[in-house]
Amino acid sequence: MIEYLAIFGVVYGIWFGGFDGGTNGCPSRIVRSDDPCPAISAHTSAMELDDKKTTIRMWCIYVSSWAAYLLLVGLALQLDELRQGRFDTRVVTILLKSTPHALFLALLWPLSGYLERKRLTLWRIFLTHLGCALVYAVTCYLLIWFLLGLRQAPAWYMWPALYAMMTYFVIAAMFHMVRADNARRRQAAAAQLAQNLAVESEMNALRNKLNPHFLFNTLHSIIALTRKNPAGAEAALFQFSAMLRYILDTEKSDSSQVTLSDELSFVRDYLELESLRLGPRLQVKWDLDDGISGCVLPALLLQPLVENSIKHAFNPHSRPGTIMIRTSVDELTQTLNLEVADDGPGAESFTPGRSNGLGIRTLARRLELEYGARGALVIKTAPGMGFVVTISMPLAFA
Repeated sequence: MIEYLAIFGVVYGIWFGGFDGGTNGCPSRIVRSDDPCPAISAHTSAMELDDKKTTIRMWCIYVSSWAAYLLLVGLALQLDELRQGRFDTRVVTILLKSTPHALFLALLWPLSGYLERKRLTLWRIFLTHLGCALVYAVTCYLLIWFLLGLRQAPAWYMWPALYAMMTYFVIAAMFHMVRADNARRRQAAAAQLAQNLAVESEMNALRNKLNPHFLFNTLHSIIALTRKNPAGAEAALFQFSAMLRYILDTEKSDSSQVTLSDELSFVRDYLELESLRLGPRLQVKWDLDDGISGCVLPALLLQPLVENSIKHAFNPHSRPGTIMIRTSVDELTQTLNLEVADDGPGAESFTPGRSNGLGIRTLARRLELEYGARGALVIKTAPGMGFVVTISMPLAFA
């Protein structure tokens, strides 16, 4: 029963959080600092710390399992003896028998790590453990024989030796399972980090991007406006400056979150400047829930959608068009919904791709990373029906 109770302690640790490994330092959001590659540095440091915690946790569980076993067996043996004022010497015998097992089996943890670092085949790992199991069975029972002064026929040790080898293989398998699970978590964390870095790169491109055609047309419109309406040109320059300041602030901030009111102000400035080029052709309607203006969301979510609507609704032709911007909350699920719709020509179908620009693809990936299954981007379109793009995310306030 010694080995099985020790196994029980290890299993308990594995299934009830002993080797959960957390997220292995996987950043859920993009890390910003003065480090040239902060996300990688944070990820590496967190992984090293997590490895140390896993090792310490493993040893605590291993030692506590053996200690609990000895305590329970000792109490069970002493209950009757203490009533009669005697001490059961079998406790000492069990302690002497358990010590070699506990010390030898503890070596399986570093051994399993060594074998995996060598990247041996499963067959070679099995042969290595088979040899170690034989050494374990023979050594432990010879030591017990010596310590306890037992003199039994060799056949008497056959079944205990087989029992010890079986215990060895079960503990070794569990240690390898723990290490395999840690490796899986590390791979998942590395994949997540790569995805975060890709989105951060796309976000930087998005911040630096503001469509060159938009910049050219805006500056050209402001220059033309200075001759007709200097006050209007000055106001347009202030709006243009506010947009650039907003982009810079989101880049310098330690958080990519902004309030909905700030995001809507940015979109208003963008549409005002676009109206300098499009004039009365551009009609904008707002349907806003004023009660959620203070909620927070990732920066630069709406502008790419509005830019995409203008691209599809106005650029192919010269007729007037309308853009509807709507915000709402699903009270039941506490979900924030942002919708941008246009009455352009629409299309048979729409799949975010290279021809649709960087914004839509980046937006979809940001929602997936930030909110997982609770974040969604839905695009609806049909010929002659325009586009309706809806973003959904959990409602949150600063």
